[in-house]
Amino acid sequence: MLFPIKSYFNFLWHSTNEHGVHSPFVFNLLTKCFYDKKPKPEYQILKNYRKSLLENKNFIEVTDFGVGSKVFKSNRRQISKIASTAGISPKRAELLFRVTNYFQPKNILEIGTSLGLATSALALGNTKAKVITLEGCPQTADQCQLQLQKFNLDNVDSVVTEFDSYLQDIKLRLKTETENFDLIYFDGNHSKKATLAYFELLLPTINNDSVWIFDDIHWSPEMEQAWEIIKNHPKVKVTIDTFQWGFVFFRYEQEKEHFVIRA
Repeated sequence: MLFPIKSYFNFLWHSTNEHGVHSPFVFNLLTKCFYDKKPKPEYQILKNYRKSLLENKNFIEVTDFGVGSKVFKSNRRQISKIASTAGISPKRAELLFRVTNYFQPKNILEIGTSLGLATSALALGNTKAKVITLEGCPQTADQCQLQLQKFNLDNVDSVVTEFDSYLQDIKLRLKTETENFDLIYFDGNHSKKATLAYFELLLPTINNDSVWIFDDIHWSPEMEQAWEIIKNHPKVKVTIDTFQWGFVFFRYEQEKEHFVIRA
């Protein structure tokens, strides 16, 4: 428990805001997206989506293929408790919506659906985008599908699969065809080994404008190690550490730069 606290104070010590940024690309992202305080009608949809889950007192049996939960001791979990403790926070959901709306990605991949709190933000950020979201647990995926239908988020393709298997299939398809994702949200398995494996498997899908977002980069010493390896990869040009998330950009024309930003 001490590790994330120590890590957060270290983050605060090194972090800045838009006033410490000299990159036009990052400055515009911060001022026009990260720090955009204007109300959006989609925020109410995100709130209603969350409220619906928080009112759901049913239990499901969760199949966990990742590193497990720091909150739940059993795989039999109440939907409202999952939504309140394991899902993306309201503030983060709004930021994810703004990021998606800012970049307008056409093809989005989410690794780790859970109950779809982040999925709904991705889907609303660009309603014309195709969102593929991967979930390993059938019962969790079923609940998410019900929610997406309830809120008419019909641009989402929910896939029940083990992540490794799905990503290996992408790797095989890339030998004969081109497949690109404009935005990928990594929130499936918070281990160093899995994070780096997904990173390498999906590298062939990048384009110049690809946006990758890694969740919980300071969740453990292992995840911090994975984040450092990703930052130093030769294809990675710009990274933004917001403590909760790590943003990765592959803009070929830019010099390599790393930012630590309070968002």
